[in-house]
Amino acid sequence: MKDRIRKDDLKEKVMSAESAAMLIKDGMIVATSGFTPSGYPKAVPLALEKRVNEGEAIGITVLCGASVGDELDGALTRCGVMKRRYPYQTNNDLRNAINESQVSYQDMHLSHVTQFIDYGFFGKIDVALVEALAITEEGGIIPTTSIGLMPQAIKNSDMVIVEINMSQPMELEGMHDIYMTEKPPYRKAIPIEQTGDRVGTHYIPCPPEKIAAIVFTDIPDKVRPLGPIDEPSKLISGHIIDFLKYEVRKGRLPKNLLPLQSGVGSVANAVLGGLVNSDFKDLTCYTEVIQDSMLDLIDAGKVTIASGTALTPSIEGLKRLHENMKHYAKHCILRPMEISNNPEVIRRLGIISMNTAIEVDIYGHVNSTNIMGSRMMNGIGGSGDFTRNAYLSIFTTVSTAKNGEISSIVPKASHIDHTEHDVSVVVTEQGLADLRGTSPRERARKIIQNCAHPDYRDMLMDYLERAEKTKFKYQPHLLDEALSWHDRFLKTGSMKVDKNQSRDISDLIASSKE
Repeated sequence: MKDRIRKDDLKEKVMSAESAAMLIKDGMIVATSGFTPSGYPKAVPLALEKRVNEGEAIGITVLCGASVGDELDGALTRCGVMKRRYPYQTNNDLRNAINESQVSYQDMHLSHVTQFIDYGFFGKIDVALVEALAITEEGGIIPTTSIGLMPQAIKNSDMVIVEINMSQPMELEGMHDIYMTEKPPYRKAIPIEQTGDRVGTHYIPCPPEKIAAIVFTDIPDKVRPLGPIDEPSKLISGHIIDFLKYEVRKGRLPKNLLPLQSGVGSVANAVLGGLVNSDFKDLTCYTEVIQDSMLDLIDAGKVTIASGTALTPSIEGLKRLHENMKHYAKHCILRPMEISNNPEVIRRLGIISMNTAIEVDIYGHVNSTNIMGSRMMNGIGGSGDFTRNAYLSIFTTVSTAKNGEISSIVPKASHIDHTEHDVSVVVTEQGLADLRGTSPRERARKIIQNCAHPDYRDMLMDYLERAEKTKFKYQPHLLDEALSWHDRFLKTGSMKVDKNQSRDISDLIASSKE
C-alpha cells in the first residue's frame, strides 16, 4: 500500500468496492476513466450492478473518454443502470440498447467532450470514478493505461472514487504528461511544438478532500483481440505507403514523413503495421491509441516517439507490453484526450491522419458511424478531430462488406460524418484516389475507377453518367436511385443486380423498389 497511496491520511479512505458503490445514487452523472478499453474502473461498476440485481432501482448518466470494458459498459447496460451515455462505445449490449432507444446516446467529437465538461454543458458531474496506478504525496492521481477525460472529470466533480489497480505495473509511472487548458477567454496556446514535447505533470492534480473512497482491485483490462492482417489490409497499407513515398519524391513530405495518426481497430492496426517493412524511419506518431503495430514499429526502430491518450494492445500485445514496459515507456507519452485530440496541436504538428470508413460515396463524403444510416455502430470518436485539421486526411475501407453483397463505395452515403471538404484520400484494397484539387465529378470518377470493387464499378459509373444528364451538373444525383442502393440491400440482402438481366440499371433499381 505504501507505494500506491503516498499520502498517509488518505489510507483511511480505503474501503470495499461495495461500500464505494453506495456513494453512487440514482440520477447521478458519473464521469469515468477509460479509453478503448484501457484504464477503466471495474470493481465499483460490478458492485453497482450487484446492488441493482439485488433489487435496488438506480439509473445514471455515464461519460467515458471512449469505449470501455464489459465490466462497465456491458454490466451497467444489462442491469439497467445505464440510462444515458457519452460519447463512444463498442460494447455489443450497449450498442443494442442504444439502437433500441433503451439508452439515450449522443455521438460526439472527442475533442468536444472535455470542453463540454469544463463548460458545464452536461450539467454538474457528481462523481469521478477513475482507475489509478497510485496517489502521490499531494493527493495527485497517477493514471494507468489511459487518461482520456480523467483530468476534467476530477476537476469538475463533487467527489472522486479511486480504484487502484494492482495488476497495472508501476513502470507506467512517468509515461503520462498531464496538461490542462483554461476556459475562454483565458485560454493560452498549448506549448507542444514537437511530438515528444512534455509540457505537464506525471499526475492529475486532485484536492485530497475530494477523494471519498479508495478501492484496491487487481482486475486486468479486458482488451480486445485484433484481427489478423489479411490480404485486403496488406493491399490498403501498400497503397498508402506508395502514396507517401510519392509525396516525399514530390517534396510535399519530409523523408521521415510528418507525425502519424491511426484510428482504432484491425484495419487501422494493419495499415500502420505495413510501415514496419518499409524504407521509412525516424517516424513519430501523434494519435489517440497506441496499438500493437505501434509497438512493432518501436521494436523495429522505426518510431522514436508515440504520443496518445491510451495504450490499447491486443491480448497478446498486453502481455508483451507488461513484460517490456520500461522499454516502451522510453518511447511512449500518454496525454489527456483534450490534448491528444486538440485541433490546435493537430494543425501545428501537421498530422497525417488515417481513419476507417463504413462507406464512402462517389463524391468523397464518408460515413464512419451509422449502418444503413440508421443503426449506430461505435461512434465518430476522434476521427473528425484529426480529419478536419490534418495535413493529409486519409480514409480506408475494404471495398465490399457482407461477403461482397454490399459495396462500400455508394452513390450517396446513407449518413455523413466527414464531408468532401475534409477528405484528401480514399483507399480500398482496389486502389487509392487522391481527391485534392478535384471537382465533384472528377472525384467521382477517381473513386469509382480506383476504389470501387469490379462487381459494382459498372453500376456506379452508369449511375454517374445518367446523373450527369440531368439539369443540375455540379454534383449531380438521382436521389431516389442513390437511396435505393441501401433500400435494395434491406429488401434482398444484396446491393448486387443480376447480371443476366437488362443492363439498364435504372430499370433494375426501379423494379427493386416496387
